[in-house]
Amino acid sequence: MDGSGPFSCPICLESLREPVTLPCGHNFCLACLGALWPHRGAGGAGGPGGTARCPLCQEPFPDGLQLRKNHTLSELLQLRQGSGPGPGPGPARAPEPVAPSAPPSAPPSAPEPSAPCAPEPWPAGEEPVRCDACPEGAALPAALSCLSCFASFCPAHLGPHERSPALRGHRLVPPLRRLEESLCPRHLRPLERYCRAERVCLCEACAAQEHRGHELVSLEQERALQEAEQPKVLSAVEDRMDELGAGIAQSRRTVALIKELLELRLALEEGCGPGPGPPGELSFTKSSQAVQVVRDGLASACTSQWEQLQGLGSDEDGLQKPGTEADAESQDPESANSLESEAPRDYFLKFAYIVDLDSDTADKFLQLFGTKGVKRVLCPINYPESPTRFTHCEQVLGEGALDRGTYYWEVEIIEGWVSVGVMAEDFSPQEPYDRGRLGRNAHSCCLQWNGRSFSVWFHGLELLLPHPFSPTVGICLEYADRTLAFYAVRDGKMSLLRRLKTSRARRSGTPASPVDPFQSRLDSHFAGLFTHRLKPAFFLESVDAHLQIGPLKKSCISVLKRR
Repeated sequence: MDGSGPFSCPICLESLREPVTLPCGHNFCLACLGALWPHRGAGGAGGPGGTARCPLCQEPFPDGLQLRKNHTLSELLQLRQGSGPGPGPGPARAPEPVAPSAPPSAPPSAPEPSAPCAPEPWPAGEEPVRCDACPEGAALPAALSCLSCFASFCPAHLGPHERSPALRGHRLVPPLRRLEESLCPRHLRPLERYCRAERVCLCEACAAQEHRGHELVSLEQERALQEAEQPKVLSAVEDRMDELGAGIAQSRRTVALIKELLELRLALEEGCGPGPGPPGELSFTKSSQAVQVVRDGLASACTSQWEQLQGLGSDEDGLQKPGTEADAESQDPESANSLESEAPRDYFLKFAYIVDLDSDTADKFLQLFGTKGVKRVLCPINYPESPTRFTHCEQVLGEGALDRGTYYWEVEIIEGWVSVGVMAEDFSPQEPYDRGRLGRNAHSCCLQWNGRSFSVWFHGLELLLPHPFSPTVGICLEYADRTLAFYAVRDGKMSLLRRLKTSRARRSGTPASPVDPFQSRLDSHFAGLFTHRLKPAFFLESVDAHLQIGPLKKSCISVLKRR
């Protein structure tokens, strides 16, 4: 075990007196070593007693080893403790444990009085770090700081570190103004390691005592890693700033529109009554814009309602014919009540919902990768107990619940058989496998890829779809219209796979269409699904199944910036 510091003797635990440096680099009082090696005094020629060893590291030394005073270290002790013939006794301190491989602790010394000390250049306007070995009041700028000696040295006083074998292992760094900040506050040793588990800098003693089993790396290695990660961090910060900027801009436009509508309402109310006319601050241009917005909304709603009454372009069951991409319910891509298959992907991104997987619902045979990825595995994972965790089905839900409005998210099918859809928030995760799976009950519905074809499931019934495989699937949930639609996404284009909703009542005089069992099941039970708060749901059926929630943030930001 080492002593309390480089200037204390590990045997007597007091300040070094007539310091002796062994070839291994450890320092002791000459008298202490002489008492420990009774047959090896200052003359130290061999003698009985066997091979001598260092009291700290137990390194053996030859019989001819001579114990001689380290004049360099002695001079440095005099400089640190003040002028005098030699170092006086210091306060005793308990030794601190360190790893046996700790670097030698012999500090440097002052040079000969005649050694020249040339000042080093320093940035203008900044006080340089001064040499600790130069005389007080005449200290020259330091060239390097030694983390083992706890001192800074000018070029001339660095000589002992270049000549003495005991000092060559010391760690020299650019001049440090506050050396104590580079030392461990407990052990007063250099901070040479970094613990990635606790994200702290450590000395060798802390690493050996309190961080066993942790991932420890050198400071240089961690610095290189942090510098390599810096562009990614800056990119993430910039993306977040762009996202906040787009959100702020959209909020400002919404507030401005609300203010215009309120001013218009006030103006109309005051203009129709016997009181004074519109307020003086009302802008005619803003009022015209607000009237235009209201007129466009009313025209769109009337057009949509008229087409529904006439049944233009719609099938009797209200469903898209297989293989076509045109939706039959409306021709206005800006209508939030019916999202069209031929509308560009940017239109759907206006309703983008960022899905994060809820780890408290994941089955034990599902491995999560952050909040976006999930894969089915063979060995169960020791998840903590949770009342919302699935126990019989390899399923996981998204965080948050949906209960109004329009939502759109995307899923990447990476491998295996997977199902994506929605499930009621209050559905019991302890249901058995035959009734708990996605789409096999009245509380959920989904799109399934079984390795050969797509199909949709609801309330235990399956409907095969003729569309080819698409690795990217878009899901659009329209709560007001009680509709769930699945799309194949390729190169920014949307291709409707299937839209699930109840069919409208058949008009009188129209021939009855053949009975579709799947549509009949939708007509009977699908509307009841929307009486619950819904969550995005994912079922990984095969052991190699793997999916990823699509990254929509950047796409959403670009859409919001253009609007």
